[in-house]
Amino acid sequence: MTPLLIHSAAAQHSAPVTDWSGRIAWVVGLLVFVVFVYWLMRQGWKWRGTLQGDLPELPSAPDEAGEARLTLSGRYHGSTTAGQWLDRIVARGLGTRSRAELTLTDQGLAVERPGAADFFVPAAALRGARLDKGIAGKVLPEGGLLVVTWEHGGKQIDSGFRSDRAGEHPAWVEALNRLTSTEHTTEHTETEGAR
Repeated sequence: MTPLLIHSAAAQHSAPVTDWSGRIAWVVGLLVFVVFVYWLMRQGWKWRGTLQGDLPELPSAPDEAGEARLTLSGRYHGSTTAGQWLDRIVARGLGTRSRAELTLTDQGLAVERPGAADFFVPAAALRGARLDKGIAGKVLPEGGLLVVTWEHGGKQIDSGFRSDRAGEHPAWVEALNRLTSTEHTTEHTETEGAR
């Protein structure tokens, strides 16, 4: 074999020269960009919480909540301004998605959330319930989400829940709407009696 052919064969098998400084610069630049985007998202979340700072503290469940009508284990997917499924409410911990245990009594709706703030919706604050497919950027199959509408601090709020057993949702809608109509009938009767 001639020296030229040996040199040519060796050149074909040698590894290409890698520009490590260029690759490292790209990786570092990409990491800086990802951290910056995350920081912007975090600032937006904080700013939204500041804008919603007028929302009062959430009520906690009374010591004597009464007998449970229904219970549900599942997920809390977030809260929005009623009727505006993308206008997320983040103040008072309402923006934190979590596991949830719901208990419906004559007194109202207790929401227990491990790792997030629990809250209670008094029966007088309930405005209704429905099945829906999306809330606060979470989209599920049609009817896969239980949305409870309630009022707090003069603001109508939709809160979205998904049971571990989605077949429970219609019973919850019926029970919540029945409790809501009973509560409003009682309020109306008391108002009429006061006149």
